[in-house]
Amino acid sequence: MPNNKIDTIDLRILRELQQSGKLSNVDLAGRVGLSPSPCLSRVRSLEQRGIIDRYVALVRPSSVGLFINVFAQVTLERQVEKALESFDAQMQRYPEVMECYLMTGNSDYLIRLLVCDIATVKTFIVKKLSTIEGVSNIQSSFALRQVKYKTELPITSF
Repeated sequence: MPNNKIDTIDLRILRELQQSGKLSNVDLAGRVGLSPSPCLSRVRSLEQRGIIDRYVALVRPSSVGLFINVFAQVTLERQVEKALESFDAQMQRYPEVMECYLMTGNSDYLIRLLVCDIATVKTFIVKKLSTIEGVSNIQSSFALRQVKYKTELPITSF
């Protein structure tokens, strides 16, 4: 297993990259108090150890016609391994599923969908979600307003 020990400089690098993944190595080095060469070595190490998973561009959903966030609670008939694996695999197939969590509590899964309109929600629930074997109940809620959204992890120390 790779060494995942993180020191304070690594934490500073991670905080800066979470704010802006497009920082040049020179700018990043200046912000964290290193010269460029050791900074680049640390970033590469964080990548190789899987601490930095990937770099992405965050697209504003409304700019590409995605206006509706829907949260769906799904209950399965039985929470057995085969049913869970099957449901998990189905969720991977649907691009409109932004997040999916196996839950404790009253429902088995919590799903967040991001779609363009109500008709797409209906199609997803009726033709996709409700046709998955073992699904016994679906409760959906529409988000009226996004109060907080962030991608930066709250890392302060390890």
